[in-house]
Amino acid sequence: MSRNILVTGGAGFIGSNFIHYWMQKYPEDKIVNYDKLTYAGNLDSLKDLSDKPNYVFVQGDIVDYDLVEKTVKEHSINLIVHFAAETHVDRSIEGPAVFVETNVIGTQVLLDVARNNGNIRFHNISTDEVFGSLELDSEEKFTENTPYDPRSPYSASKAGSDHLARAYHETYGLPVTISNCSNNFGPFEHVEKLIPLVITRALSDEKIPVYGDGMNVRDWIHVNDHNYGVDLIIEKGEIGQTYLLGANGERHNIDLIKELLSILGKSEDLIVHVGDRKGHDRRYAIDFSKLKNDLGYEPQKPASEWLQLTADWYKENEWWWRPNKAEADKIAEKYLTNPLD
Repeated sequence: MSRNILVTGGAGFIGSNFIHYWMQKYPEDKIVNYDKLTYAGNLDSLKDLSDKPNYVFVQGDIVDYDLVEKTVKEHSINLIVHFAAETHVDRSIEGPAVFVETNVIGTQVLLDVARNNGNIRFHNISTDEVFGSLELDSEEKFTENTPYDPRSPYSASKAGSDHLARAYHETYGLPVTISNCSNNFGPFEHVEKLIPLVITRALSDEKIPVYGDGMNVRDWIHVNDHNYGVDLIIEKGEIGQTYLLGANGERHNIDLIKELLSILGKSEDLIVHVGDRKGHDRRYAIDFSKLKNDLGYEPQKPASEWLQLTADWYKENEWWWRPNKAEADKIAEKYLTNPLD
């Protein structure tokens, strides 16, 4: 039986990849892409789908209850997959208000629309950053039972989104699932984010800023593995449950950058250590054994292979990222004015 799916934030990085993934695997389903088209939204990521009869784009803000509800009714939506979010930590530090509005109020609006229109199945996409930071030299990993301890306005707003989704399930019986994933990478990621920033600046032989000592650890997951995991949760996950999504991709930031420079054949002399980010979490790591044991999830490729494929994609698709590079470079150049001795 085909489904009518509302994908919020579908013009963004993970959302656009999810739409490609879903339409290839479930060609009978209808996708309604609801996106505000902020700086991070790019319809070029989906231009090959624009003439598909089962793909619809609606430009709108998720805080606009009337438009969200109109869209849901008009297209008989029976599944909402909620990607839409402000996500850049540095931007949240400089201006937290929009993160609260989009990530908290926007989620509440979507949950109300789902509740008021037949208890629509709802999957909330979230982040491991809601759990705070792990000790750098520990072997501990985040699990579904890790207490929330957000440390930036971004992660606090995503924690609020998770709490609301969970509360709507408990209070109203809304059929909700939640996934918290590690750092995503892959095609169509905005060039202000670490991996595309490193790749695009390295391709131009430009200096690459690295926060502090570069020893911060992140657990990297390719966007295809992420969307495969979300697919499993939607198809087979238990309502009311949270699942953590990772891919055994832990790396120190400095090692990740050196690996990318090696892939691209560029010198490590491009690296410049700069002043650290405020409240910079030291280490994230995901234990995805629940998703593996309950739903059969496994990463489809090792992170090193995905990194090579990602570097190749950016080399081959300059048309997509070049228009946004100047704005991302402004952020990089700002940090390069504060090099460490």
